Amino acid sequence: MSSLNSEPPGLLAIRSEMARQQADALASFRIAGPVADKVARSIREAGRVLFLGMGASHAVGRALEPIYRSLGYDAVALPLSEQLEQPMPVRDRVVLVTSQSGESAEILRWFRAEPAPMHTYGVTLDATSSLAEKVPCLVGAGGTERAFAATRSLTVSLALHAAVLARLGAPTDGLEDVLSNPAVPDLSAALARFGKVRAIVASGRRLQGLADAMALGLAELSRLPCLSLEGGQLRHGPLEMLGPEVGVVMFRGQDATSHLVASLAGAVVETGAPLVVFDSSGDAPIEGTASVVMPPASCMLAIFRLLPAAQDFMLAFAASRVADVGTPLRSQKITRIE
Repeated sequence: MSSLNSEPPGLLAIRSEMARQQADALASFRIAGPVADKVARSIREAGRVLFLGMGASHAVGRALEPIYRSLGYDAVALPLSEQLEQPMPVRDRVVLVTSQSGESAEILRWFRAEPAPMHTYGVTLDATSSLAEKVPCLVGAGGTERAFAATRSLTVSLALHAAVLARLGAPTDGLEDVLSNPAVPDLSAALARFGKVRAIVASGRRLQGLADAMALGLAELSRLPCLSLEGGQLRHGPLEMLGPEVGVVMFRGQDATSHLVASLAGAVVETGAPLVVFDSSGDAPIEGTASVVMPPASCMLAIFRLLPAAQDFMLAFAASRVADVGTPLRSQKITRIE
């Protein structure tokens, strides 16, 4: 792919989304205003929150669970499909439904089945969507995402949640600076490490939600098998599948789980599996890995520090494997069938 003119339309579409995602996320964080106030007030009063979504929208909830819990809230993220068939009681619980389009099949069925619980809110990029018509919504800047595989929608949805978390007391100092000036690391060593992999595992501890999003995006774009396994779950048996053709991506922030990520990374290196670590821990790089070292950060800042670099890696790796990357063969951007 020697020039932009030779790149497939799907790849160009993803690049276009990513080129403006930081600006749209920053705008979303700033304009969340009255709805963010209302959501935060409801969560503060209830003390319990349930995140519902599908695909990357579910990964948003997974990424945020630890932050809400650190503030003392009972926070759980479930796929909306699971909630439909094995419902968790929502009485006295705030429900946040995330869907960039607001039109997925599960969204429509959930609202058809019964009236929305009293304290239900949406997170979407479409102010005219079915979701936005049903419940008060945090609406991201820039309109809906068109490209296949979530990039901008993921970043913007996280920024909308960050506005709520700021009102609940989460540390967000420096967030606007991170969104305004994202670090651009050299990914060449990380990409070279994955030159021969045929399957991928993404893993983290407190940043497991990023691993979930990364595994999904890699599977969609590279068309390779990609699993997401929380660090403890990877340690408990699945290490058996690792070897030179199984690449591993790990996420490490500046938090109390950093040493656990490092310990597991050592075990992964011993298997011969190529390992890439997206690292904002501030600790020394882990021997035997291709470490993408970012400025030290924790909580929301770690997410926004690491996510753009991980997305760049995801896209570059997929483009090296798939000629028509970004053009789905079996899926659609908005999944309208269950």
